Amino acid sequence: MQQDEVAARVRQVIDATGVSAREFARRIVIDPSKLSRSLNGTRRFTAAELARIADIGGVDVGRLIGTTAGAAGEVTAGAAATLSNVRSPSPSRSPSPSPEGGRPLQIVRETVRLIAERGFHAVRVADIAAACHTSTAAIHYHFPGRDELLEAAVRWCMDEDTRRRAEATAGTRHAGDELRLLIELQTPHTEQQRRQWCVWLDLWAEAARSTTVGRLHVEYYRQWRGTVADVIRRGVGQGVFRPVDADGAALALTALIDGLASQVLATEPGLPGTGAPAMHDALIAHVDACLTAPVSG
Repeated sequence: MQQDEVAARVRQVIDATGVSAREFARRIVIDPSKLSRSLNGTRRFTAAELARIADIGGVDVGRLIGTTAGAAGEVTAGAAATLSNVRSPSPSRSPSPSPEGGRPLQIVRETVRLIAERGFHAVRVADIAAACHTSTAAIHYHFPGRDELLEAAVRWCMDEDTRRRAEATAGTRHAGDELRLLIELQTPHTEQQRRQWCVWLDLWAEAARSTTVGRLHVEYYRQWRGTVADVIRRGVGQGVFRPVDADGAALALTALIDGLASQVLATEPGLPGTGAPAMHDALIAHVDACLTAPVSG
């Protein structure tokens, strides 16, 4: 079947990159489970996914979908139509070399940066194209609509946040130190952290309106609260924290982080008692008062 042949070609591309399927999914900005189902034949690749796979793998899309019109049609008629419409770059703009990490990741990174600066609904596809030094056709080639681009931006932010936490806490054994480090990472001290929080605030609003983004939002917070709860459980076992309901404590702490961060961002920088240091101190005081076990003896 043509679908199996497409999956086999995609596997060859993944193997040639020398990275795991999970890392490849991160690079083409899709859920690893979607990639797995497509490779196993229980889900079809979309046109945009095939475009991103071709970009990252440095191959022609025709190699993935087949060299004949009939073969392309069996992938899905919509995929073939989309790919044929956007395969040629805009004649008004010369194509630029593919950036490090591939064009899809560049598009998503620039989208996130522009969302932080302007808000999602103020960002046009033309703005993203200009930031990437490419054409709007190239943007639509990888992400046909704003909804898909927003979903990719959300997923990239989630992956980056998770990766950053994992790298920062690797090797940390003391649960108290790890929890304080997690709080430090979530406090908007730097300009980069402030930009990241601005994106989160915009995405929260979209999550209330978009089913897809809402599902990603729920999944991200399930993982984030689970990480905090696991640290608290370990701390209870180490005698660092009081015996508490770890899930309830994680829910309260993550909600407090979100609430304080939003207040920091909504306040003019530099005002006394309202910045990131005050937020950090409040969170540490909460941990000390509610979680930290008293020193015996």
